[in-house]
Amino acid sequence: MKISKIPTFYKGLVNVVIETPRASQNKFDFEPKYGAFTLSKTLPMGTVFPFDFGFIPKTLGQDGDPLDILVIMEEPAYPGCLIHTRLLGVLEAKQEEKGKKIRNDRLVAVSNCSILYGNIKNVDELNKGMVTEIENFFIDYNKHEGRKFEPMGWKNAKIAKKLIRQSIKA
Repeated sequence: MKISKIPTFYKGLVNVVIETPRASQNKFDFEPKYGAFTLSKTLPMGTVFPFDFGFIPKTLGQDGDPLDILVIMEEPAYPGCLIHTRLLGVLEAKQEEKGKKIRNDRLVAVSNCSILYGNIKNVDELNKGMVTEIENFFIDYNKHEGRKFEPMGWKNAKIAKKLIRQSIKA
């Protein structure tokens, strides 16, 4: 798979490569060295990804990885699926591991093809329970990894797009 050929943006939308599908207990990561997806971990029993989880090509976050993004849509995709998404916002967060704090913001988007979520344009239009579920998932996920994840608040799609532009690799 030639991830390096995928542009960050497509006709005003954000391209996302799915690594882990919604409802999966397995966490997959794209391994550029092999051009394949690897199983990186299995989540604890009863813990699954609440939505499809992937990355934005040609970006680099403070954690040294491409920017992470949750994609909300009706059905789960599969690892390697390229989805054109519309940004809803970003959960700004600090992550602490071994005494070191870094920013590890989590972007949220909807599939551009979504029927159920097609009218949602901003994160504040999502059901409050869904927003809380997203925050709690990342808190628990990081806790199981020995890290502390501290949500700092939600920002709109405009701020999310700015974050992506700042993270595009030169």
